[in-house]
Amino acid sequence: QVQLVESGGGLVQAGGSLRLSCAASGIQFAINGMNWYRQVPGNQRELVAAITGGGTTNYPDSMKGRFTISGDRVKNTVYLQIHSLKPEDTGVYYCHTSRNWRDYWGQGTQVTVSS
Repeated sequence: QVQLVESGGGLVQAGGSLRLSCAASGIQFAINGMNWYRQVPGNQRELVAAITGGGTTNYPDSMKGRFTISGDRVKNTVYLQIHSLKPEDTGVYYCHTSRNWRDYWGQGTQVTVSS
């Protein structure tokens, strides 16, 4: 059974940093890769960062600069470091992976940035 468990969200002041974690079980991110998405209030869920099974990282142009995705193969955990947080970063952050054309999502972790 595949499980993705996010943690690390919380309330932070603008300009601060957070590191989100996504612990995976039942699936190896080193094989299938992992993505971070976010859903900001009023918007659709959007891709923030991706890491392939080989460790290559990718970011949409709008996310380049303040977000860093990384992974620990031993812990089977993927991280999202966010710097210089802005109030518009407030939302729920989800990790996602897929295998055999099936998508798996975590429950999400709330990030709230105060101005």
